[in-house]
Amino acid sequence: MNIGGRAIGAGEPVYVIAEIGVNHDGSVERALDLTDAAAAAGADAVKLQYFETDRLMSKAAKLAAYQRAAGETDPIEMLRRLELSLDECAQVIGRAHDRGLHAIVTLFSLETVDAGLALPWDAIKTASPDVVNRPLLEALAADGRPIVVSTGAANWNEVQFAYHDCGLDRISDRLALMQCVSCYPTPREFAAIGGMLGLDAECVYRGGAIGYSDHTSDVDTGALATRAGACILEKHLTYDRAAAGPDHAASLDARSLAVYIERARAAQPTLSMEAYSARFLDEDGLRGLAADLADPTYGIEAGRQADGSIDWLALKRVQRVERDVRAGSRQAVVATRAIRAGEVLTRDMLTVKRPCDGTMPAADLAVIVGQRCLVDVGVDDPLAVDAAPMDLPGRVSVAEVEPAG
Repeated sequence: MNIGGRAIGAGEPVYVIAEIGVNHDGSVERALDLTDAAAAAGADAVKLQYFETDRLMSKAAKLAAYQRAAGETDPIEMLRRLELSLDECAQVIGRAHDRGLHAIVTLFSLETVDAGLALPWDAIKTASPDVVNRPLLEALAADGRPIVVSTGAANWNEVQFAYHDCGLDRISDRLALMQCVSCYPTPREFAAIGGMLGLDAECVYRGGAIGYSDHTSDVDTGALATRAGACILEKHLTYDRAAAGPDHAASLDARSLAVYIERARAAQPTLSMEAYSARFLDEDGLRGLAADLADPTYGIEAGRQADGSIDWLALKRVQRVERDVRAGSRQAVVATRAIRAGEVLTRDMLTVKRPCDGTMPAADLAVIVGQRCLVDVGVDDPLAVDAAPMDLPGRVSVAEVEPAG
């Protein structure tokens, strides 16, 4: 895999993304300053989030607990305050390229894909809640640029769904799968770096990469992840960890990010392609890797079986600290207008927005088009799980997306 001509993978220096996210507080001037800070800290790339609030959030939107703790009171107003326009994003891309950095964007909504991808981003990213957002994954995979897919608050089955059912397996040579814990900030004891080993190794075999999106407040977790085989790291960057806003507390300032990057690049990887092979071929090899990764931060004990061996797939699970974010941030099928029971569902009646808390997941959008709606649905309301026939081929079952662990 490579981004902007920079090779990423075993034997290459770890690639570090400085996530500006929404830590610019809606100010392009601050985003430009953070881009400069990322370059000074030694990052390879900066990342922005491009969204239009009304396309991302339905009227059922709610705040996550960490957002309420940061003083937020209204999810819609919070995001509106944190938007950057496409023109402002273009300014940040220009500054990043001037500083020798790549520019990466997270896109959230189908309706913003064409406009968002018109800018010269070097790569695209999807947020953890969208690991099961089939229509978005398919749309972004068709673009041709490298894609970084975060997998926070997802279990092993859901990663398999994204990789094999949403077409990511067809673009493995430009794909990175990122272990992530969707908790802001993530307590060290829940860092679960070892969850990388529960991602789909086929991605690596086909030329892709495995990495760690780090929401801890620590400066050494990147080095630990690099030892465990991470080829890409992502860390939030802020101008002040005490600033008001949802993500500042889960971020590092520029000085700490420089330390984080220095330690990560000095780390010697423990794992290699041979180690990934050992996961499937050699139980003794698995025990040896577990011994190498004995630090509790890896979360290896979560996958240890009664005989002392490791079930690597069990390491990729939903942790209790992620469930609140999962419920509020995944996207559901939402009505663009009022729909009466008995109407045939057409594509123009439907979109996907947050949240998907017990409602029809975005993965079912294409499957239900052409079916008769079984219940009344209000405009901008998520569709209930039983709003369309339950036995449609290709539909994601609720059981498949239940939290594990």
